[in-house]
Amino acid sequence: MYTGIFDTHAHYTDSTFDADRAALLGNFPAEGVACVMLAGCSVADSRRCTELAAQYPHVWCAVGIHPEQLDGLEPDWCEQLRAMAVHEKVRAIGEIGLDYHYEGYDRALEHEVLERQLALAKELDLPVILHIREAMGDALELLRRTRPRGVVHCFSGSAETARELVDLGLYIGIGGVLTYKNARKVVQAVAVIPEDRLLFETDCPYLAPVPYRGQRCDSRMIAAVAERAAEIRDTDAQTLIHTAAENARRLFGIS
Repeated sequence: MYTGIFDTHAHYTDSTFDADRAALLGNFPAEGVACVMLAGCSVADSRRCTELAAQYPHVWCAVGIHPEQLDGLEPDWCEQLRAMAVHEKVRAIGEIGLDYHYEGYDRALEHEVLERQLALAKELDLPVILHIREAMGDALELLRRTRPRGVVHCFSGSAETARELVDLGLYIGIGGVLTYKNARKVVQAVAVIPEDRLLFETDCPYLAPVPYRGQRCDSRMIAAVAERAAEIRDTDAQTLIHTAAENARRLFGIS
């Protein structure tokens, strides 16, 4: 069993965990999972993340508005996030970003909401957790201008893109996609990500790694991601788990 796993992106407020959430989170320290970072997707979800994180010493959270959660935003959404962000368990603004995957998205609104959250993060001196899907060109333009500190979560891009994100001072979050057969680009990226910029994550309950693909994902499955990354980088999984956890603690200010 590996020890010291830090899952830097999880959604344990999801209804798929309703039946066993308390048992799962409570048992993590005995099963090698030392820390979990919950990512908020809306004002309501961010509030639930904060409440859940308060129940466990090894669980932390981020608050934010996901780019797919923009319908019906309350006029004071940013003020509500600001008020939540003072909680001692809140260590980032996220998950925030750009997502052009689905038809009908409002590009202008996505940019407005993201820029306000980037400004909030700077105001509060917090890192950001970035969701970027099929929008890397626009995202890079914005990141070059605003220079936030934080992590690009669920990275599946090229080695060249990874290098540019690292040059901008960002960390790279690697999850179950690394273990998939069609993961050629992210395999190449993992080979070149600097040791001090690598983070592990699940995005659970989604994106379970091989050999668990198709099942509900949870933080223990980072072991499979670390093993694949260790193969690529010619090292051992426990060393990478330790390094990635130290990186996460540094980014999120967790001792």
